Amino acid sequence: MNHELFQLQEIIKPHEDWFEQRAAGEFKPPMSYTDFLEFRRSLPRPPRLERQTIRARGIEFAVFTSPPIAGPPPIVCVNGGMLYDHSMLWPALSPLAMKRQVILYDQRGRGESSAPPNPGEASVDDDAADIGALRRALGIRRWDIFGHSWGGGIAMLAAAGDQTGVRRMVLADPVWPTSDWMPVLRQNVLARLGPEQRNGVADVSEESLGTPDPNLHSTYSRAVYPAWFADAEMAARFTPPHALSATGTAVLARLRRSGYDWRERLRALSTPTLVLHGDLDPLPIGFPLANDPENSYILPNVRVVVVPASGHMPFWEAPALFFSLIESFL
Repeated sequence: MNHELFQLQEIIKPHEDWFEQRAAGEFKPPMSYTDFLEFRRSLPRPPRLERQTIRARGIEFAVFTSPPIAGPPPIVCVNGGMLYDHSMLWPALSPLAMKRQVILYDQRGRGESSAPPNPGEASVDDDAADIGALRRALGIRRWDIFGHSWGGGIAMLAAAGDQTGVRRMVLADPVWPTSDWMPVLRQNVLARLGPEQRNGVADVSEESLGTPDPNLHSTYSRAVYPAWFADAEMAARFTPPHALSATGTAVLARLRRSGYDWRERLRALSTPTLVLHGDLDPLPIGFPLANDPENSYILPNVRVVVVPASGHMPFWEAPALFFSLIESFL
């Protein structure tokens, strides 16, 4: 184990007895849908996003920006799911736009962005390289970056390849630097879902997800989705769109089929990073709760905050704490 690495990592718990409460099952209940609506009503109306088309690396990217704000750098937001467009994060992240410009975009071959000439050859490295290219095409000297879930993995790789262009990075429930989390996630998802929902996931084998079938991946993604939420009512209120993307499917199938290991690329990433992870997320937290270096985020300049009573979507499930932590960090 690299002891120096873990001395640099700062693990922050919202309360000192978090581990004891976790072991005893003494948690406050997840946010209800009623409380969620009350929080959203307390916010200003989300600003209107301006759409523009930006050409970079041979792709016509659909880019969506909130109004510019003087002072802090803008923050570019990378959604997860691999199949979906920027709407997975908007208006969820609209509170960030109160103090800085928020930039969202549709990844190559998703949403309104054009697909590459050979979608089947697309890789996560393409998605990562696109972010630095977009920054340069937009004429932005430096920005912050936010990534959620698979978007967190893309964000980590993007920052590693464009360190001079990234000031700070925020990761919400990101995938790990290795693919070791995949079988664990499947077990946790099956354990959380009800019988009918569970069948929808169990009917799709892990091996079949290595094939680039857009319909299969879309069906599986929608079947898994309710498990991301800690509260069943919240899960019933939020459903993803039916998204088909040959490009996104090719990227996702390759990662599932071949696995991945980004540790060597990320060890040199010095960008200050905040990781927020829901304590009830079926995707296990990727820092060494049990001193397991294989499950570490590897990043040498990272702060990890466990968000209580939240699953995979802390911006919906614990928004007050989520956004206050981000504001303090940025």
